Amino acid sequence: MDINYELYKVFYYVATSLSFSEASKKLFISQSAVSQSIKTLEKKLGQPLFIRSTKKVQLTPSGTILLKHIEPAMNLISRGETQLLDSGNLGFGQLHIGASDTICRYFLMPYLKTFHKKFPNVPIKVTNATSIQCVELLDQGKVDLIVTNFPNLHLNHSFIQKTVASFKDVFIANPAYFDIKQEITFHELKNYPLMMLDRKSTTSEFLHQLFLQHQLELIPDIELSSNDLLLDMARIGLGIAFVPDYCLTKNTKDLYVIHTKEVMPSRQMVVSVNTSLPLSPSTEEFLGLLPTLT
Repeated sequence: MDINYELYKVFYYVATSLSFSEASKKLFISQSAVSQSIKTLEKKLGQPLFIRSTKKVQLTPSGTILLKHIEPAMNLISRGETQLLDSGNLGFGQLHIGASDTICRYFLMPYLKTFHKKFPNVPIKVTNATSIQCVELLDQGKVDLIVTNFPNLHLNHSFIQKTVASFKDVFIANPAYFDIKQEITFHELKNYPLMMLDRKSTTSEFLHQLFLQHQLELIPDIELSSNDLLLDMARIGLGIAFVPDYCLTKNTKDLYVIHTKEVMPSRQMVVSVNTSLPLSPSTEEFLGLLPTLT
């Protein structure tokens, strides 16, 4: 079907902003031109893409499906333009990474520093998101690479380039509030206030699945989006926090690890790229800086 690219471009801006007026501002065309373009596209496709009302605009199921395919294409075009036009960076373009704030702080920082020192003219953009959300960013072509915790049920295994670290998760507490000297079972842990990342994280998925394997239902008292906040709350005695062991540093000496009778399986940290898209030189260079776990 021969449909003008500009129609899809207009659709993309309306679909991502859910506003005809916002799309007109970004495209520098009139709102009536935006509306007419959408009507033309809907006519060519033979189905409505938006539900219009006086208060808001919503995607129809057909519109949602179309956006799923159009968004990666628009991101790919944008990345290509950036790479070609950014001649001041010797063709490298920018480096765009997706990772959680925890992985950025406790793992990526020295490698970002090294890359920036080696290529000071290459812009570095980091989008903070959970490991699950990072997969969505990679699928949509919004980032060049992601660094996530693994296992990650949402990640395409063919996208994994290398395993860069291995770690274990631990339960930690302030001994002034929870002085547990002996090993404790998961069942006994349930009697204490547990704090962990929210359900949008692979860490949460991992622990919930681990408890289910022991026929236990996990009901945390506090769920947050930051491991650093969990550490802070453990310090003031609000509960026992569940965090990756790489978060434990000299600044967490006031906390101690509670050992469990059940063996805590190891997890990994992996770096992934969307293999259906071409790698930029900056991505290849950054991948080369990261270690490979053997």
